[in-house]
Amino acid sequence: MTQDVFKNATLARRSFLKTGLGLGSLALAQLRQGNLYGAEAVTIKSHGVITAPHFPPTAKRMISIHMLGAVSQVDTFDYKPMLEKMQGQEIPPSIRAKGRLSTMSAAQSSFPILKPLRPFEQHGECGAWVSGLFPYTAKVVDDLCFIKTMRTDHVNHDPAAKFLHTGFQLAGRPSDGAWVNYALGSENENLPAFVVFTSQGNPQGQSHDSSNWGSGFLPSQYQGVPFRAGKDPVLYVSDPPGVEAKDRRALLNVMERLANWQEHTSNDPEIPSKISQYEMAYRMQKSVPEVADISDEPDHVLDMYGPDVRRPGTFARNCLLARRLAERDVRFISLFHAGWDHHTNIVFGHPIDCKLVDQPSAALVADLKQRGLLKDTLVVWGSEFGRTSFAQGVIDANVGRDHHGNNFTYWLAGGGVKAGHTYGETDDFSYNPITPSVEIHDLHATMLHILGIDHERLTYRSQGRDFRLTDVSGRVVKDVLA
Repeated sequence: MTQDVFKNATLARRSFLKTGLGLGSLALAQLRQGNLYGAEAVTIKSHGVITAPHFPPTAKRMISIHMLGAVSQVDTFDYKPMLEKMQGQEIPPSIRAKGRLSTMSAAQSSFPILKPLRPFEQHGECGAWVSGLFPYTAKVVDDLCFIKTMRTDHVNHDPAAKFLHTGFQLAGRPSDGAWVNYALGSENENLPAFVVFTSQGNPQGQSHDSSNWGSGFLPSQYQGVPFRAGKDPVLYVSDPPGVEAKDRRALLNVMERLANWQEHTSNDPEIPSKISQYEMAYRMQKSVPEVADISDEPDHVLDMYGPDVRRPGTFARNCLLARRLAERDVRFISLFHAGWDHHTNIVFGHPIDCKLVDQPSAALVADLKQRGLLKDTLVVWGSEFGRTSFAQGVIDANVGRDHHGNNFTYWLAGGGVKAGHTYGETDDFSYNPITPSVEIHDLHATMLHILGIDHERLTYRSQGRDFRLTDVSGRVVKDVLA
């Protein structure tokens, strides 16, 4: 590059930030192979580092649904008649001693059992037990694979959530979606490979943390791209007032030449990463509004997801948008729904949260299935840990449940997992597993396996060490695979 390019670098960057292509667009991760106006092309490969699957995948995309705040397994999918029989009685000390308590209940002098909030019934040909709080999910149990023995060492939300998504309890590691994006790349050059939605139930619940969809030490192009409610689902994609598309295109071409010069002199891997993000932002001006516009969805489909689907920003709308992105071959879609942290007033709060997510979750599975997408889409639904079968405090109108990491329930659907199947068994109090636990690293290993990735071979060198999503452990839970 010439000295003229170098002299104009400062001016070009200042103009670049003024156009609205600034910091927000740095989160728009994808790769460019063309443009809309016949201008000079920036050619950057869009495939991942794994050019051929390690073994035949049974899914090519994944939808991760995180119920942030901790769903109570004993009030949803892990039926324990003993809790009804022993309502108000002390949980046996021999049972309680095996689980790690949080500081919020460790000082309790009494641990009275709290029975399920609603009766359970068996459903489907598989006979799965489901709480009356999930009537819609009960209708699709023959498409689900329940894991009853999920386990984590963590009993506080922040480290548990980070561990669930990055395999490590502190911020700074790549998220599961970033690893998949890095490994497999994208099949749609006009949309990000990794998209994130957030919604909120109980306003007092946990807040959303971008490190759960960040790229960590991977290049930033692999991080998740948040889609928001409202006119502009992705920040800084639309042209600001006074800027025309042709001007934006010309500016991108200048920035690409500057970036090539910078990369040649510095060998900084973030430079081509940033250019690919700018280019993706440019293409998303057309692709994102098309995805977000649900006016072409027939009423019978909208009715499947429930009345909230007509309100942007709700969990129901996000489930529908997740299906629309899956249709367009977006590789990894994360839905975060916060509000489940019921330390008090669980009798009132938990049913409200269940109602918000039950119908949309079931509709997503049914909708994917009726479109032929469920067979190659893996859906994973769960939270960072579960909740105790004993009450936090005394049993009164304000009763709640504390955090519990020793066993909790997930369900999986599609993508080659066993349908209508239950894996794992817990004790009579849903307090300890009595069959082998499924650790978070095991879940990650299984997810990657379904996508055709050997979790031990997907690594990235940072600070002199080869890292992986499953750290130094993890096993594929083959008993949940069809």
